[in-house]
Amino acid sequence: MPTNIITRQGHDKLKEELDYLWSRHRPEITQKVAWAASLGDRSENADYQYNKKLLREIDRRVRYLRKRLEDIRVVDYAPEQEGRVFFGAWVTIENDEGQSKRFRIVGYDEIYGRNDYISIDSPMARALLKKQEGDEVVVQTPRGEAMWYVAEVQYES
Repeated sequence: MPTNIITRQGHDKLKEELDYLWSRHRPEITQKVAWAASLGDRSENADYQYNKKLLREIDRRVRYLRKRLEDIRVVDYAPEQEGRVFFGAWVTIENDEGQSKRFRIVGYDEIYGRNDYISIDSPMARALLKKQEGDEVVVQTPRGEAMWYVAEVQYES
């Protein structure tokens, strides 16, 4: 079960999606379904069938977003976090081979479509929590242990 926390930006994005689906996209599709239904035989009406299916998908997503927004807790930045890795941090890590990675530790609902976000529930994020710049981090990976160094920790205010 994923951790039920989210950044303020992530929460706003989910809320925005819900508002768009409910107040703009759904009414538009409902209108198309009504128009296609008025043409008669629905069994062979591709417009009707497609838009009806789309309407079900929208309704499913709306139900999910409403439930999810009730269940998740927004975690805002606190000045006490400065210099250490906590939820919402942008972290730059490096290894001995000179490889470098930069990502933000966020909630489960925020990682999709982003290559620079990792879930708070990931092994990397778990290993990094409470570390500070200069600390060594050992991460368990499918290929064994990987050693990383925390190069930089930043927060969006």
